Amino acid sequence: MCNLDRIIDKCKEGDRQAAEKIYQIFSAKMFALCLRFSKDRADAEDTLQDGFIKIFTSIGQYTGKGSFEGWMKRIMINTAMEKFRKNPPLQIVEELPEIEDNEDIDEEVSIPEEVLADFVNQLPERYKMVFNLYVIEEMSHKDIAALLGINEGTSKSNLARAREILKRKVKEYLDHEQ
Repeated sequence: MCNLDRIIDKCKEGDRQAAEKIYQIFSAKMFALCLRFSKDRADAEDTLQDGFIKIFTSIGQYTGKGSFEGWMKRIMINTAMEKFRKNPPLQIVEELPEIEDNEDIDEEVSIPEEVLADFVNQLPERYKMVFNLYVIEEMSHKDIAALLGINEGTSKSNLARAREILKRKVKEYLDHEQ
C-alpha cells in the first residue's frame, strides 16, 4: 500500500490531518482545473472550496479502482458544471467573421502559454466550457452534451466558434508582434 493510499484510508476514517494532507497535495492542480472553468480567480476559489467539500464528504465512495486524482478531477469538473448550470451566462455573441483554415500562420512563431490561456479565458462562457472539456479534458461531444444539458450539435458548434475566436486572437497577436 503506497503512502497516498494510507492517507486516503485515514481520511475515510475522519482523520483531519489526512484531509489536510490531501488538500496540500492536490489543491494546486485542482485550482488550475477550476480556473479553466471559471470566469475569474474568485469564482475558481469558490469552485475549489465546494469541490473539496464534496470530495471529503464522499471520499468513502472512492473504491481505489482507478486514479484518485482522476476521481477528484471528475468531482471538480462536475462542481464547476453545476455552478454553470445554476447561473448560465447571459451573453449575446456577435456573429464572427469567418477565418479561412488555410490562412498562413507561421508555425515557427511561438506564443507564450500564458497568452494562450488568457485567450481561452476570454472566450464566452459556453464556448470556454466546451473548449476546455473537449480539448483539455478530452471528453467526447456526446459526454459534453450530457454534462452541460445541451445537444451534441450545439457542443460541436460551440467548439467550432471557440476555435474561430481563438484563431482570430492568435492572428491578431501575431500581426501585432511582427
